[in-house]
Amino acid sequence: MNAIVDPNGPSLVSIPSNPVPEGARVGYFKTSDNVRLRYATWPKGEGVHRGTICLVQGRTEFIEKYFETVADFRRRGFAVATFDWRGQGGSERLIGNGKLGYVDRFEDYWCDLKSFHGEILLPDCPPPYYLVGHSMGGLVSLFAGIHDRLMFDRIFLSAPMVALDRQPLSMAGMARVTETLSFLGLGRMPVGRKQDKPMSETTFPGNPLTGDLIRYMRSVEVMRARPELEIGTPTVRWAAAAFGAMAEAGEDRFPGRIKIPLLMLAAARDEVVSTAAIEQLGLRMRTGRHVVLAGARHELFMETDAIRSQVFAAFDAFITEQSD
Repeated sequence: MNAIVDPNGPSLVSIPSNPVPEGARVGYFKTSDNVRLRYATWPKGEGVHRGTICLVQGRTEFIEKYFETVADFRRRGFAVATFDWRGQGGSERLIGNGKLGYVDRFEDYWCDLKSFHGEILLPDCPPPYYLVGHSMGGLVSLFAGIHDRLMFDRIFLSAPMVALDRQPLSMAGMARVTETLSFLGLGRMPVGRKQDKPMSETTFPGNPLTGDLIRYMRSVEVMRARPELEIGTPTVRWAAAAFGAMAEAGEDRFPGRIKIPLLMLAAARDEVVSTAAIEQLGLRMRTGRHVVLAGARHELFMETDAIRSQVFAAFDAFITEQSD
C-alpha cells in the first residue's frame, strides 16, 4: 500500500483489483462546522504540471472508487485531491444508523467543499484548480460556481443531479412533501424502494450505473473489504435537502448565476438523474454547455473503455480551451 498512513488515523483500502495509486497522502480534516472528513491527495504524474483536479463524488461513493480515474488525471499532468462527503465513505457519520444517507441541509455539502478548499487545496496543492463532480457532487459543484467564482478555474461535471425523473411531483413539490415529513419527526426514516438491493454479482445485469462488469465488481470488492464505507438508502431528511437544491437548480434565474466556464456530460441511458434536465440547463447557461454520450449509463467514470474515452476526450478539449 502506497498511502502515507498514521497508525491511528485514516487509511485507504488497497485490493489486488483496485490498488492505491502511488504517492497517496491520506488524512482527516475538520470542516468549519466541526465534521471530520477523510481526504486523499496525489502529486501530478510525469510531464508538464497542469494544476490540481478537485474530484467530488456522488451519493454513496468513496475515495477508493475513483483510483483508476485519479491515475487517468495524473497521467495528464494533474495533481488530484478528493474527499468523502459528510455521512459517507470514510468520513464522520451524522446519525446513529451509519448505513443511511443523511444530511441536515444541502448547503452542508458546500461547507464540506469550501472547508476542503481552504484546509487542503490552497495550502497543499498546486494551482490552477479544476472542479470535477459526479452526480450529487455535480449539483454541489454547480452551487460552488455560484457561491464563489474564484475558487475554481473551470468545472467539469459527470451526470450532475439537477433533477430526478419518474417522481410523482415536481422537484419543488417533492421538497415540500419531504420537508413536511421531516418537520413531523420522520427525517431519519429511510426512503428506499423494496426492490433496491446491495451491489453484488447478481445485481449487475440491468443495473442503472454501468455496462462494465469489471468496474462494477471492483466497487463491490472494495465494500466487501471495508464494509463500513458503504451507505444504502437515503433518509427523508436527505431527500428534502436534495429536492430543495434540485428545485433551486430548476429556477429560471439559476443558469445566469453561473459565471465559470462549465461543461456537463449527460448519459443517454441514465435512469438515476434526469438527462433532459441536464440538457435544458446546458442550453440556458451563458458560460456552460452540455454533451450527451450515447449508450452511457449514469456512472460515466465507471463505464466501458469506449465511453470513458469519450469522457476524457471531452475533458481534454474543455481544459485545453483555457490555454488557446
